[in-house]
Amino acid sequence: MKEENAGADVRASKVYSKAELCLMEPKAPSCAIVIFGATGDLTKRKLMPSLFHLQNEGLLPAKWRVIGVGRRAFTDEVFRAQMREGLPASADGAKVAEFLARLSYAEGDFADPALYAALTARLRENDEKFGLEGRRLFYLSTPPSAYPVIVEKLRQAGLSKPPAGGWARVVIEKPFGVDSASARSLNETVHRAFDESQVYRIDHYLGKETVQNISVFRFANALFEPSWNRNCVDNVQITAFEELGVETRAGYYDGVGVVRDMFQNHLLQLLALIASEPPARFEADAVRDRKVDVLKAVRLAEDGAVRAQYGPGTAGGKPALAYRAEPGVAPGSVTPTFAALKLEIDNWRWQGVPFYLRSGKRMGARLTEIAVTFKRVPVSIFQPLLSDHLTPNVLRFRIQPSESITMGFEAKHPGPKLCLSTVNMDFCYTKTFGVPPPESYARLFLDALIGDQTLFARSDGVESAWGIVDPVLERWGAQGEKGLASYAAGSFGPKEADDLLARDGRKWDLTGEGHVSSC
Repeated sequence: MKEENAGADVRASKVYSKAELCLMEPKAPSCAIVIFGATGDLTKRKLMPSLFHLQNEGLLPAKWRVIGVGRRAFTDEVFRAQMREGLPASADGAKVAEFLARLSYAEGDFADPALYAALTARLRENDEKFGLEGRRLFYLSTPPSAYPVIVEKLRQAGLSKPPAGGWARVVIEKPFGVDSASARSLNETVHRAFDESQVYRIDHYLGKETVQNISVFRFANALFEPSWNRNCVDNVQITAFEELGVETRAGYYDGVGVVRDMFQNHLLQLLALIASEPPARFEADAVRDRKVDVLKAVRLAEDGAVRAQYGPGTAGGKPALAYRAEPGVAPGSVTPTFAALKLEIDNWRWQGVPFYLRSGKRMGARLTEIAVTFKRVPVSIFQPLLSDHLTPNVLRFRIQPSESITMGFEAKHPGPKLCLSTVNMDFCYTKTFGVPPPESYARLFLDALIGDQTLFARSDGVESAWGIVDPVLERWGAQGEKGLASYAAGSFGPKEADDLLARDGRKWDLTGEGHVSSC
């Protein structure tokens, strides 16, 4: 939260037995939102429902407009009809009509200067007609290959420089490059047109409630931070499993693979949040400075990388194809659909604590979770039980499904005998607050509109993350099929991933297979 936007609101709450402390969330100012790639799936499925939610929550101003930009020959009416399909079918008709009336469409080729001349005229007209005061948010919901083209054309048209009293911002979807060199090149292109303060590199994981709650959990509670270090933590595991295969994204995914798709952005952002030092203030650059500090200290452990590709198996009780048999995948593809990495952080807080990251497609469960495993008690007083017999405490941040935070600890069973077992304290967002967590894009959209970059990646953070995974990608590229393991579709990954931890005397946290959250 930026300092100029911060305030405190103490109000009664139906959820808590004490007053609820709220930082005041400012309403977005009047503005124009220009969405490039507006006819694509992301706009209809995520962006429009998020804007509609913000409108209904009263977080958007009275004056705002959307201009969708795409190559298809749509009229305003056709575009509005397409976007209506992405809104809830049960939504209030009057609210839907009010929302759709704010949408318009511009057809054109992203490389054509005429498109940007027309946009300039449309934006000026909207400023005068609707009182938008020269505030423009450009959202790049396009294939990554179009990013440099659009950014450069915005610069040439003068649209990256705001008119007097206004502002111009650009939101860029992942992936931000395919390696360090391409990320640097893209950053250079962006910085020729926009100052870093105008750039919002979006990672939708950072908009999820559990992810946002990591900083609150660590820095608003005195109980945990003193033990958040190498003295008390044994290891940290970050898991992102998808039950789905490549579906209709084979053409894209086969050239990218799991490390570029998940590790360089999502998983390393989660690692940085878990491992960062406390920022001086909860402000964008203060938070991102500490995250970049962590990423610069991360290194891949020796022999700390496993890659695999799913073979035939089952999904949802039905036979599932092998990756190479999926439509659109090259028959001899060596693209990994699963990876596991062992990372070390060379700083005083985390030296010697391994961070294990894994992600894969066609897994046996849909699960994204961070598991912080604490060290075992030094000695057991419950003889003849040894300390190795006592399960270590595990703190789990579940990001999906059923967003929650769970703490596991040892407890005695009722009765005269001393019988111990692990029990769990579960905090469930939906049960506690009575409503499901909002769509992550809604939070990120609002932050971009109000000018808060806290939950967005910065250029140095992007390049530091690529520096971590580049050596892995280069090595695997040189090896070809050698070292590419296999796992059955619908399983929990290859044996080689289990061996990665077994060499350290550890196992993967089995939450996906065993622990069932009360949420």
